[in-house]
Amino acid sequence: MPKIKEPRYHKIAQEISEAIVNKKFEVGQKLHARSTLAATFGVSAETARKAISVLADLDIVKPVHGSGVEVLSREKAREFLAQAKESRNLHETHSEIKDLIQKQKEDLSNLEQSFSLLLDQTQRVRQQNPMSPYEFLPDQNSEKLNQSIGSLNIWQNTGATIVAILHDDDLILSPGPYANILPGDRIYFIGSDKTVEAMQQFFNGVSTD
Repeated sequence: MPKIKEPRYHKIAQEISEAIVNKKFEVGQKLHARSTLAATFGVSAETARKAISVLADLDIVKPVHGSGVEVLSREKAREFLAQAKESRNLHETHSEIKDLIQKQKEDLSNLEQSFSLLLDQTQRVRQQNPMSPYEFLPDQNSEKLNQSIGSLNIWQNTGATIVAILHDDDLILSPGPYANILPGDRIYFIGSDKTVEAMQQFFNGVSTD
């Protein structure tokens, strides 16, 4: 992402202001001609002229025709530096936020691709092994709990064939029609994707959509 670049003449204006604040240039002192300032700061005469114009607009210095530049105010030079720092921090924060937004977009895109891949892989596994069981945890407040598999007629109501129930740390394989489904039990069953929705609807009274 492109960064905001500060103009060279603005940086030179700040360097001159720093020299004023640090008393390298005293208030009332006449600075060198613009061409000498340009050589001092290693820039072109035009860049030095623009820097002096910025400082003159802020009443930090005053160009004196034929005799260079006069320093007017150390306090205004200090204010200019503080504002420049604030502006620089604002630009940096803005740039950081844009970078974070861009990264978030990339992360979301990667997540979407990974999710699509997971769905494809899941679908392939289901096609290759349709007998792979689903896992389902009924809502603890379901009115269907504390009843037996047979009395609930689960297969007739949902199409699910229960192959195991995990109760606490005990896995009950091939539970018969008299096995009760208790709060906290995990049900493992064989069926289709529609069977999953039917189980949700049957136990919790909600759809998976």
